[in-house]
Amino acid sequence: MKETEAKVSVGQLLRIAASLWLGYLLVLAVFDWNLSPRGRPFLYGYYIMNGLTALLIFGLALWRQGQERLGRAFLPLMIILMSVSPIVGKYLLASDEIFPGPLISIGVQTILLIALVLTAWQYRWSHVAIFCLGTAGLNLGMLLLFVEPVTRLFFFEMIITVIQIFSFLVIGYFINTLMTQLRAQQQSLEQANTQLVHYASTLEHLTISRERNRMARELHDTLAHTLSGLTVQLETVKAYWHIDSAAAQKMLDKSLEATRSGLQETRRALKSLRATPLDDLGLSLALRRMVESAAQRGNLALEFSAPEQLPSLSPDVEQCIYRVAQEAVANVIHHANAKNLQVQLIHTGQEILLQVCDDGQGFKLWPDPSVDHFGLPGMQERAQLVGGELTIDSQQGRGAKVQLSIKDVE
Repeated sequence: MKETEAKVSVGQLLRIAASLWLGYLLVLAVFDWNLSPRGRPFLYGYYIMNGLTALLIFGLALWRQGQERLGRAFLPLMIILMSVSPIVGKYLLASDEIFPGPLISIGVQTILLIALVLTAWQYRWSHVAIFCLGTAGLNLGMLLLFVEPVTRLFFFEMIITVIQIFSFLVIGYFINTLMTQLRAQQQSLEQANTQLVHYASTLEHLTISRERNRMARELHDTLAHTLSGLTVQLETVKAYWHIDSAAAQKMLDKSLEATRSGLQETRRALKSLRATPLDDLGLSLALRRMVESAAQRGNLALEFSAPEQLPSLSPDVEQCIYRVAQEAVANVIHHANAKNLQVQLIHTGQEILLQVCDDGQGFKLWPDPSVDHFGLPGMQERAQLVGGELTIDSQQGRGAKVQLSIKDVE
């Protein structure tokens, strides 16, 4: 594929070069016709020969099959044809009485310059040097064969040849250096593109993995809490059903209410995977509503404090604080067997602090990993995602304290 594209670009450039050659020959012929001294014959043969050569190169540039058959030899043959024709035609079509003037000599240099650009564009600096020395050597050889060494014309052509060597070497060096840098940049871009594709694929898989973990936390914080509380309440209803039917009926009503509330919360979580109360109420008020509702369900004495005005927090930080508080409060209600609950949200300069404390029975930190417990690890993951630090202090019979610290919130 790359080889075909390279050949197409070579063909296009050769067609452009041949078109420029034809246009230049036409302009040169007009100037030569009008500026040549009277009595000096016009060199029809020179213009016809070079014009036919330019047309030949243009036709070969259109011949795809010929390019494929010649392969790598195609461009060198075109450069040789473009270089030899002007030099040889300049001397073969001249005589002692009729020799090309300065205009044609300048025209030859211009056509050679086009061939030099093609060489420097496609090949290495060593090939450019060979081209410069080769064309200069061919010009000197033809000069020695067709012009007397002691004549003024001979010295004029010698000066032009020397200028050609040095100017072509300089021009060829800069063009070749530029093309080398462009190729290196292109190769570097291709490598960067490959790395970018690999990085995008890795990022996609990582994003999917994180989103799965996030959805697991969301479902745990909504559906799992509801089902856990509902299970405890239904077990109580079952135990009281034959002992105290009135109390069992009240517990059943609370279970239905908790089910409806959990269903609504689960629907909201599945709809946006973000705590809706945060959008509607803000962090402080959403925390207060959630904590008061939970404390009422658990018959807990609540002490809640939070600043009315908080700094502008990112949605991820607000989500983390709200969900950690929700998980910690749910653990107190379902597992702690506590009587008092204290929730504090504190903002101190560059740090925001969440504390959830209870006077319950406490619990064992970080349970057996073989058992499916998502609450504590989920809170830890949330804290890490926003650059926060989660600490848990709990002992059997002495309650528990969950603290979330997030710095540089402003």
